[in-house]
Amino acid sequence: MGQRCCSFCQRLFQPSRFHPEQTVCSDQRCQQQRRTHSRRQKLALDPEYRQVCRDSARKWRAHQAGYWKQYRPAKPGSVERNRTQQRRRDLRRRLANLANNHSALDLKASVAGVWWLGPAAADLANNNLASAQVLILQGSSGKPRLPQASCKQQPSGFLVPLA
Repeated sequence: MGQRCCSFCQRLFQPSRFHPEQTVCSDQRCQQQRRTHSRRQKLALDPEYRQVCRDSARKWRAHQAGYWKQYRPAKPGSVERNRTQQRRRDLRRRLANLANNHSALDLKASVAGVWWLGPAAADLANNNLASAQVLILQGSSGKPRLPQASCKQQPSGFLVPLA
């Protein structure tokens, strides 16, 4: 049997003689990616498997009712990391809502100019709602100022008014 190229790491490997159709090397990371990919495909294509997974999760939550109440106080670092990630997701969602807001005025035909500076500018593609020259400067330091409450139990983000 000849060598093959791994689907994930692109390195050459010798397939197992017991599994001649093998397309992924035996590296632990590649095998984990293979399992994750297979599970996602099965979830997407098999409604019965998807329902079994949902039922299993519901059953576990019913038997472990106090798990999160114990987990959060025991792991404050994990809680803070989750909040930080949720704030980033909220910010990305708000920027996406702004990105296609062109309900008032086309900036190309206007004397007005809008400049958004900072790392979040890449997420803001087609925002052309303005009536004056506005400079929005986003600091590159530390944490962005976002609302304090941002997790599943509390409301998250700002409501963006529609014009």
